[in-house]
Amino acid sequence: MIGTRALQRAILNSANFSIIATDRRGVIQLFNVGAECMLGYGADTVVNKVTPSDLHDPAEVLARAQALSAEFGVAIAPGFEALAFKASRGIEDVYELTYIRADGTRFPAIVSITALLDDYREIIGYLLIGSHNSVRKRVEHELNDAISAADQANLAKSEFLSSMSHELRTPLNAILGSRSSLNPDSNAVTGADEERRANHQGRWYLLDLINEILDLTLIESGKMSLSIEPIMLSDVLRESRSMIESQAIRRGINVVFPTADVPFFVSADRMRLKQVLINLLSNAIKYNREGGRVVVDCSLTAVGKIRIAVTDTGQGLSAEHLSQLFQPFNRLGRKHTWARALESAWSSASGWSS
Repeated sequence: MIGTRALQRAILNSANFSIIATDRRGVIQLFNVGAECMLGYGADTVVNKVTPSDLHDPAEVLARAQALSAEFGVAIAPGFEALAFKASRGIEDVYELTYIRADGTRFPAIVSITALLDDYREIIGYLLIGSHNSVRKRVEHELNDAISAADQANLAKSEFLSSMSHELRTPLNAILGSRSSLNPDSNAVTGADEERRANHQGRWYLLDLINEILDLTLIESGKMSLSIEPIMLSDVLRESRSMIESQAIRRGINVVFPTADVPFFVSADRMRLKQVLINLLSNAIKYNREGGRVVVDCSLTAVGKIRIAVTDTGQGLSAEHLSQLFQPFNRLGRKHTWARALESAWSSASGWSS
């Protein structure tokens, strides 16, 4: 069996922990091998000369004294008293402060401090056992970063998938509302070619959106790629118009687009630009009055800048709703659900109504 003295020697000679013992005033009486290795001081340079607080960052010791003073409602001096205050009252205490080595370098440490008592339960000194805290700090930092990244990825994924109910509604309406694709007697429908084109574009637009849903790795990494290229704005407007035209016709909404007299070019991601335009147009029709009007206008506002405005004759928004305008997925009191949108599109499709 290992003797008590041998065990004490093994502990005191350990290089993995700094073990410092003080008298009741806080002056160092014992400074083990681990403390010498961690702090770079020889035991003969600190024993009977300094207190452990002299080896810590003085600003952190002051901050600890102030925090304890506020917590216990007494004035605590920013020195060894700040380190030993809880231990002197029999309170288990572990603190984290920065040690300053003999060469001036610093490292974070976690220190457990305990009062040493004599046979009469009187305090005769303090024992401080410390360890290097950089590994723990690094692990905590990496863990926090991983948790934060996971939270951001989940949030981005949730927001992206939630937005798809809105993004998919318009192309689905264009497809379901296309009489030429649903009515067996497509020759009897006026404008069959136009409707077939809307149906064709709706299919490709829907396919693009579905591909993005399936490619969730981009969302999880927090990266959404953009393909910036010169785009003729009139082309995007024409494609957007064909996507929302059947929706406008069903509600008797007159949609006015600008003439293509001036060929405006913009530098943008074609898919994203079309998404924005279709969303604006779809909302302008959906929340408009029956037989209302939507006007799309393009104008130069500054060198290299083009303003696209979508104006409708809907009832508008209250001051309260305007303050909530840019909250994600907030319908501002307009409860038009995905299920009702599909039901409306389905029931209006010729040849499929019950």
